[in-house]
Amino acid sequence: MAPSIEQIVGRIHSVETFGAVDGPGIRYVLFLQGCPLRCQYCHNPDTWRYEEGIQRTAREVVDDILRYRNFIATGGVTLSGGEPLHQAAFCRAVMDLCHQEGISCAVDTSGAIPLRACRQAVAAADLILLDIKALDPALCLTLTGQDNRNAIELLNHCELTGKEVWIRHVLVPGLTLDNAKLEALAGFISAYSCVSLIELLPFHKMGEYKWEALRLRSPLWQTQPPAPDEVEKAKEIFRSRGLKVR
Repeated sequence: MAPSIEQIVGRIHSVETFGAVDGPGIRYVLFLQGCPLRCQYCHNPDTWRYEEGIQRTAREVVDDILRYRNFIATGGVTLSGGEPLHQAAFCRAVMDLCHQEGISCAVDTSGAIPLRACRQAVAAADLILLDIKALDPALCLTLTGQDNRNAIELLNHCELTGKEVWIRHVLVPGLTLDNAKLEALAGFISAYSCVSLIELLPFHKMGEYKWEALRLRSPLWQTQPPAPDEVEKAKEIFRSRGLKVR
């Protein structure tokens, strides 16, 4: 007999109970363990290995979320990671239980998981935060170890189904912070009516200590964050296409 949605088990990395940057309003952010990508700028490399997470049932997770419902009343819950859709059944179970309590849910995903494996979880989300690593498949492969075909398939699916999407894109000097690449990405995204917001995220070095704790060296250890005026110029490229940017 299949377990009830309350009994479905997931592996959790950590939680943030007062998140303000992962979706609208104040949010309970659930970071799930496990990710198939190896992004050069990853600030949570300690989420990569699925088996290192803490096991919790969907019911246990939602019971904890309910402790904060007054704080997240104007926001909701965001499932992040790692790659949350790596645990698609668990994501759907948590979101279904949250919806029973009137709590909205977002999924913060790289789009790395094939749609066939996560379609039901995507359908359950109220909002998809989709991290487009790079429009060029070859650059995406260099940055993450995987090309972008699954992410584009997910974006196309959201367009067909009317699922709201926020696009996230990390600005890495020497890699993605390039006017021609940004122009191409802005032009590509502008064709999608499901995209309501673009978040351009400056590369930062705050997670490098985690690489060191794992006895790894970040491939971008010599790369410095972009200057504020470079970030503003990147935003203007997207605004010039009529896109809402922050």
